[in-house]
Amino acid sequence: MSLHGKRVALAEGRQVEELVRLLEKEGAIPIAVPLLAILDAPDPTPVRAWLAELIADHFAYTILLTGEGIRRLRSLAEADGQGDAYRDALARTVKVTRGPKPMIALRELGLSPNRVAETPTTDGVIATLAKEPLAGTVVGVQLYAPENPKLMAYLESVGATARAVLPYITSPASDNVRVLELIAEMGSGSFDCLVFTSSPQVDRLHEVAKEANREPDLLRGYERVAVASVGPLVTEALRSRGVNVAIQPEQGFVMKNLVRHIARHFD
Repeated sequence: MSLHGKRVALAEGRQVEELVRLLEKEGAIPIAVPLLAILDAPDPTPVRAWLAELIADHFAYTILLTGEGIRRLRSLAEADGQGDAYRDALARTVKVTRGPKPMIALRELGLSPNRVAETPTTDGVIATLAKEPLAGTVVGVQLYAPENPKLMAYLESVGATARAVLPYITSPASDNVRVLELIAEMGSGSFDCLVFTSSPQVDRLHEVAKEANREPDLLRGYERVAVASVGPLVTEALRSRGVNVAIQPEQGFVMKNLVRHIARHFD
């Protein structure tokens, strides 16, 4: 398999170096246009309060939705001299994960999830939780966005008390001018492939296009590139906006597998 000479635009910010390395190994020309940056929560007070509850064994179950969240919580705990207590508390709670990234982050701590979502989506997490005796329990929930109303409503409906935490926020990584340049480059056929690795990247691209009245240009641009998605959540975000997703791994939603599928598509 080879991507020799293929120009691949990357919306990724966090793991862009890994993606660049993997694509270059396949002969591609990666162009990074990171749409979002990941930052610590601006107010660590509620995050520290959540960590205190975790360490005090208040959570019978802990739902871990992202690897980034696990690492940000670990970083704050270690800064407060609570790194070992954080790791030990996670070992004691029933850990429910969504997708491979939180599993990898737990492995870095020498831990494994107790339950893994049937599919790496909120619906998949809920389907997994449906098999658990949650009534009367307190459940810690590590969010990746300010709200997850479907998951919170489910926990309430089964008689659980949810304690949610958002350990990081997203912030624009490229100014609007660069994002609009990306849209223009898509339309001119400058890229063979456009890669998304999170649904907030999709949201940012469309928000900038809408603000600049460039949504028709963006939709036309999508028609000129092979759109690649790292997994079902991102694919759902794209398809809900009428975007055809040409490339998505059926399982193993990690960067290496994504690049393998991109190469297979162009083969």
